[in-house]
Amino acid sequence: MPLTLASAGVPQTIKRIGGKDELQRFLASLGFIAGSEVTVISEYNGNVIVNVKESRVAISKSMACRILV
Repeated sequence: MPLTLASAGVPQTIKRIGGKDELQRFLASLGFIAGSEVTVISEYNGNVIVNVKESRVAISKSMACRILV
């Protein structure tokens, strides 16, 4: 399921990152790599705030849809 459907506060494992190579490289630089753990903190104005690699990161809803957990 896409990250946007994940419940807040529940740790999830990233299964796959979709999208163009450019987007995949950008998300990888933020720590979104298949097999790593991610937790949705909250959703604010369409943006998703997540905890990944012990950092809080805000990403757009369209990016969060490309991250499958």
